[in-house]
Amino acid sequence: MNHVIGPEWRDQWDVVITSAGKPSFYTEDNRPFREVDIGTGKLKFKQVLKLDKGRVYTSGCLKELTKCIDWKHPLSFSPDGDDYDDIYSPLTTPNIMYVGDSLFADLVDAKREFGWTTAAVTPEIGWEIKLQRKKEFIIADRAIEILLNSLRLYQRSLGTGIRSKEDLGVMDKMERIVSRWRDEQTRLLGNPFGSVFRARYTPSLFAHSLRRYCDLYMSNVGSFRHYSPQHRFYPESPKLLSHEIRGSNPECSEIDDSIFDINC
Repeated sequence: MNHVIGPEWRDQWDVVITSAGKPSFYTEDNRPFREVDIGTGKLKFKQVLKLDKGRVYTSGCLKELTKCIDWKHPLSFSPDGDDYDDIYSPLTTPNIMYVGDSLFADLVDAKREFGWTTAAVTPEIGWEIKLQRKKEFIIADRAIEILLNSLRLYQRSLGTGIRSKEDLGVMDKMERIVSRWRDEQTRLLGNPFGSVFRARYTPSLFAHSLRRYCDLYMSNVGSFRHYSPQHRFYPESPKLLSHEIRGSNPECSEIDDSIFDINC
């Protein structure tokens, strides 16, 4: 931070916390803050009741954070003067954006427990996007798409009857070609495990978790410079099931229910 912003970088933030110990920072409610001596890096043995600007703190938890910065929820005080008794209510809001580089340590509990708007910094995205723009990868991707679409159309032309040995042989050969093109995509990724977002053609657990717990994801925080601080994102709805994507899959047959007079 000294090299990026300067020696007075701590003055750019209201509170600086290091080694918070996530995910315990979210889940525990009895971890006090400790102040770090900026000169020596050692912990000071004194009670922390307030978090002051320009200083550095460690450990702590969300419950202590709300107390130390006097963060009040609109419902903290009722009209009759009684305190609102939910200590976590100031932080249960989508108006807080949390940017983290560890999906499971930083972002899952922030989204699941408090409903924060979460943004994941995932460096793998950058080089995968760069790779996907290369001619070799585009050719492989297009070849797989054409072959799979041909297989769908071929089966549709065969109808619902039993396939002949020749028909199955044709399909087997085309499937082997698809497999070779997928191997080529894995080779282009430059590692034996392929994409972190996919297991062959199926979304990986990491991809599912990223979609479930993160509102935004990017290769680095510098991506925010392309947007206004008041920018509102309107992402496309994730389509996970074939019946939700009408007109794009020749394998999706006509709906039998007479209420629906449409094709998939």
